[in-house]
Amino acid sequence: MNEVTRVDALGLPIGPALPAWQPPARPPQHPLPGRFGSVEPLDVARHARALFDANGQDREQRMWTYLAYGPFAQFDEYERWLTERAAGTDPLFQAFVERKSGNAVGVGAFMRIDPPAGVIEVGHIAMSPLLQRSPAATEAMYLMMRHAFDLGYRRYEWKCDSLNAKSRRAAERLGFAFEGVFRQAMIYKGRSRDTAWYSVIDSEWPLLREAFERWLDRDNFDASGVQRARLEDIRAALQSQRDADGRPGGA
Repeated sequence: MNEVTRVDALGLPIGPALPAWQPPARPPQHPLPGRFGSVEPLDVARHARALFDANGQDREQRMWTYLAYGPFAQFDEYERWLTERAAGTDPLFQAFVERKSGNAVGVGAFMRIDPPAGVIEVGHIAMSPLLQRSPAATEAMYLMMRHAFDLGYRRYEWKCDSLNAKSRRAAERLGFAFEGVFRQAMIYKGRSRDTAWYSVIDSEWPLLREAFERWLDRDNFDASGVQRARLEDIRAALQSQRDADGRPGGA
């Protein structure tokens, strides 16, 4: 979308004015219900054992390779770690709860929460094999993103190790835009990390939201639970329609 560049009194270019901007609230702690499951504030008493057992399905412990912690060999160790995380306010940890079993099968967090700038990040995503590549996994990401934009955040970020191909594919599938790589941005587990940055901004959210909701609709799954249309294809079709109609926005 073409925008007229504003200038200040010195004739220097400046960004768009935001005369009505009000910082959003920090994410309130209440469940975010969905069709396949829910996103709930992390509760160690309710979620820890189910999470540990679900994570244990990852026999090769691949889910921990690109996280700064783990794997956890013993439940007590994991429970202590979760207790420390649950007590914090940034990152603000959430449990991903499967509807059928009622068990927590993954976690994620709102983090680097910056209301004055309207920026929030999703991170610490650890999905057990019971959640990976399932509709509930996509729905959990949608519920967190929707929550952030409903609160009034302008920018929703996703960052990962640049070598984490799985996370990068997930970000792109979910509609995040790649913004570049920050070289030697971090050291973890005794190794250097280049960090890949992705984001969604508020002007892109309406199209993404419609795509998520169409993908999650019951009619998009056959009797065996297999998707009929891919999320990426739904989003591309919506973007093409908007372009044809001359409507602005979209990812």
